[in-house]
Amino acid sequence: MSAYTRARRAYRALRRARPEWFRNESGGIEILSDPALVKAALRRMRRHAATREARGSKGRFWWARLRRAVRPEPVGVVSADRFLFHLRDPVRFPDGTLGLYNRIVPPPGATPGVVVLPLVGPDHGILLIEHYRHSTREWHWEVVRGFGEPGASADDNVARELAEEVSAEPREIVPLGELHPDTGLLAHRVQLFAARVDTVGELERHEGIRRAIVVSCAEAEDMIREGGITDAFTIAALYRARLAGLFD
Repeated sequence: MSAYTRARRAYRALRRARPEWFRNESGGIEILSDPALVKAALRRMRRHAATREARGSKGRFWWARLRRAVRPEPVGVVSADRFLFHLRDPVRFPDGTLGLYNRIVPPPGATPGVVVLPLVGPDHGILLIEHYRHSTREWHWEVVRGFGEPGASADDNVARELAEEVSAEPREIVPLGELHPDTGLLAHRVQLFAARVDTVGELERHEGIRRAIVVSCAEAEDMIREGGITDAFTIAALYRARLAGLFD
């Protein structure tokens, strides 16, 4: 079975399992289901891609069209694992143009991820960890975070991430609301928390955490101002904690 056929079959199964991921709103970007419109969207995108690839050469244009017809890019579920599904949807844009649109959704049954701002000791210092991220190939100062486990409660996810990343146990968990991290690409919904902890233990080296520091709110905000903290989750958790009065 070709990658194209597998992607389409998995897509149809996912539409049956999670119809809310494929709902259409008036005036928005419409996900297509009519086979004729889906084919028209695919033809348009193949022609558009071949035009870009050919760069003005008629011969290269037709060769690119032929290659894409013989080996079409997967449409539907492009890839899937226990953390995320990469979808390429056939769509109609609000101006009537047909095309394809990529998005990342959580796997069926997943619970929201958690972002945890650890507040350490009686002075409630802010714990930051220096975490190497594969996507950026850089080190980042961050708070604790992770994917939600299927069937787990939010408190379970918070406690698990604290234990795994910094060997800490929450004495109190304070909800700070929800966040959509990237509405242009990700369908994920993340829950923000502060967690009061007494001590911090061994760091999770497997995930690329090399050190941890405890700073005051003013020091953390200075790091944001000066570009030392660029992680959006960390900035959002600190801002929500300030709005909740945790640093008053």
